[in-house]
Amino acid sequence: MVKLSTLLGAGIALAASAVTAFAGPLQDRIDAGESVRIGFANEVPWAYPGEGNEPLGFVNAHAIGVLHAMGIDNIEPVVTDWGGLIPGLKAGRFDVITGGMYILKERCENVAFSDPMAKVGDILIVPNGNPKNLHNMDDIAADNGSLVTGAGYNSIKVAKAAGVGSIMEVPGPTEILAAVRAGRADAGAVTYFTGANLVAGLDDVELSDASKQPVDGANWVGIAFRHDDADVRDAFNAAQSGYLGSDAMLASVAEYGYGEGALPDDKSTDWVCANR
Repeated sequence: MVKLSTLLGAGIALAASAVTAFAGPLQDRIDAGESVRIGFANEVPWAYPGEGNEPLGFVNAHAIGVLHAMGIDNIEPVVTDWGGLIPGLKAGRFDVITGGMYILKERCENVAFSDPMAKVGDILIVPNGNPKNLHNMDDIAADNGSLVTGAGYNSIKVAKAAGVGSIMEVPGPTEILAAVRAGRADAGAVTYFTGANLVAGLDDVELSDASKQPVDGANWVGIAFRHDDADVRDAFNAAQSGYLGSDAMLASVAEYGYGEGALPDDKSTDWVCANR
């Protein structure tokens, strides 16, 4: 006859194994006191490096605020190109993407997004006066115009769907702006936040009319985790629910242009993954 103590011991062991099985590699790092490595590119004002790679930008500010609310203060920034964010996350070079990534169906297959932290739209950078009257992808396609945008940006898919035939892919915002200013592209596709920052103080370029963007062109922004780290993602969501839109959160992101108008609606990540 098996003793009760033996049964209890076996039960405790099984329970411990179950807990271990559900803990992802990031939770193991956190439990071991190791840093949470946040990955982002140079995307002003979303997420970008300051002196000594200090994580700046409103997505970094928000994500770090949520991590602090979770009791996580050991945070290590990792800067890479935009196109290297998802590959870098999957390869384990960092643990979380805080770069300001749109939640899109094809991305949802590769990463586990948090609940949305912002809802934003895209915009075009055009020469001053917008001589070709380009305000959206349909305008560019109808004009047989040329577009420049960033490698890995969602605007590539949107432009192709609209029938834009000439699409130049460059590393990021600085190169997009340079291509439009040099006349190598008729328009540059960026997010509204990025565009407003890029054209500020310049007299040779401007932004297209945001009201002429498609009504369904808005996108939702999330913080990305590995699928194996869904446990930490869920804990992040729980902490974010009490932090998003709070006075403390809005104060931390105000300097980057994020205000109450950028707060997300009630769309869930599952809905966005299915519809974007």
